[in-house]
Amino acid sequence: MNLQAQSYPGIFITFEGIDGAGKSTHINHFARKLQEKYPNKKIILTREPGGTDLGEKLRTELLNQPMHPETEVLLMFAARREHLAQVIEPALMSGDIVISDRFTDSSFAYQCGGRGISVTQLNTLENWVQGRTINGQAYEIQPNKTFLFDLSVEIAQKRREQTRTPDKFEQLDTNFFNLVRNEYLRRAEVFQNRIKIIDASLSIDDIQKIMDLEVGLL
Repeated sequence: MNLQAQSYPGIFITFEGIDGAGKSTHINHFARKLQEKYPNKKIILTREPGGTDLGEKLRTELLNQPMHPETEVLLMFAARREHLAQVIEPALMSGDIVISDRFTDSSFAYQCGGRGISVTQLNTLENWVQGRTINGQAYEIQPNKTFLFDLSVEIAQKRREQTRTPDKFEQLDTNFFNLVRNEYLRRAEVFQNRIKIIDASLSIDDIQKIMDLEVGLL
């Protein structure tokens, strides 16, 4: 059950997608439009892994250092726990709007789909890190809305090659990213009320029009 919908006055929104899908391009535009709609609310832009001093240090290691897949997922959730404690939950309790570039859907996509960590292990970590009990009722902190920028692996790879020096994930082969994309799409099917798929092959203008419509629905 979504904890924000039950107990927090703030709004939690996440952007997801494989590397190169273009989600980061649209976050600032979306944030500006939300600020126009909610001029009295504070907009918090953050990211995972990262978002805190510790999280950013872990991000550097996670994106660059080779490590066992289970070590990788444990560090991801360690950074997330700190992120929740220091940034996300305080902001939501204050009634702010939090927009995060990635959250737990990325862990399922990359570590479960791509790396092969079992869903059971991911579910256990998710419940441990995001689970809360209020008035005797158990909840998990989840985004109110998630935008999944979906794009073919081949096009995403071409975009990555044109824009930046690849990190250790971006250097992986198309098979890895097909597994990641498939897991994202599986989760979108399971969580249809939360996850909206955005066709990332559309033009920037067309995607921004879609995002503008979504602002109107929040």
